[in-house]
Amino acid sequence: MVVAQVDRAGPSWLGSAWSAVTAGAPRMIGAVPPTIQVLVGIVSVQVGAALAKQLFSTAGSAGVVALRLVFAAAVLTLIWRPSLRVDRRALPVILGYGVVLAAMNTCFYLAIDRIPLGIAVTVEFLGPLAVALLGSRRWLDGLWALLAAAGVVLLARGGGDVSITGLLFALGAGVCWAAYILLSAALGSRTADGSGLALAMVVAGAAVLPFGVADAGGALLSPTVLVVGLGVALMSSVIPYSLELEALRHIPPRVFGVLMSLEPAVAALAGLLVLHEALRPAQWVAVCCVVAASAGATRYARPDV
Repeated sequence: MVVAQVDRAGPSWLGSAWSAVTAGAPRMIGAVPPTIQVLVGIVSVQVGAALAKQLFSTAGSAGVVALRLVFAAAVLTLIWRPSLRVDRRALPVILGYGVVLAAMNTCFYLAIDRIPLGIAVTVEFLGPLAVALLGSRRWLDGLWALLAAAGVVLLARGGGDVSITGLLFALGAGVCWAAYILLSAALGSRTADGSGLALAMVVAGAAVLPFGVADAGGALLSPTVLVVGLGVALMSSVIPYSLELEALRHIPPRVFGVLMSLEPAVAALAGLLVLHEALRPAQWVAVCCVVAASAGATRYARPDV
């Protein structure tokens, strides 16, 4: 029986090995504690963003976005093997999730093309913070909002040449991040495993590819750009998004939010270590303000929020 299978498939050992890896990926992810999943995802996405920024001079920000999302779509499709038969209730969520992913990544890369990575992520983090504070009327939540606002003021006036356009793009990415959070719960409940994420990533890749080709042209076919782009896709999309979706199935959103509050600080460190983007003291204080505001808002949120 084994011989007959090999004869029909030709040299199928490579395909069999890949099938074993992709079939085992969900089990491997599930074996990691959810808190570690979130922390690994945070480090991965910020180091990936730092690597992506180094490609901007060659492929442009739109070109790097296209590489990231198209490669991520291909890898996630191979791993999760989603069915094209999508439930009617899930289809709008998948389409919306894909469009939000495309817009969020485009705005973010346009931001870090103009301002340091740590500053961009700190401003972007106002989106998740707004979701945490949405509808609250408690004085304590007002305190967290004021603390975050103070952080943004310090970023804008903390010295150095900070592009207003870059800050606005980061804020746009934050708005998309808020929508991403709201759609994640719906995606997780209406799709199985990572199949919904894979299909949404296909939508996102298709949305940005024409702009990436127009921006980068033939540079997208450079072997070096393709290899680094694949690495960026794995570190910035495949690994963190898969880990986040899996972690959210096992830990309360409040715990997830507190852990994610570390992201601006990790981004600032990644910018310093990989890109040599040294923030000024006032800007580090601003990052700490936003981290503290986000952690406090999620840690002390009411159960019904």
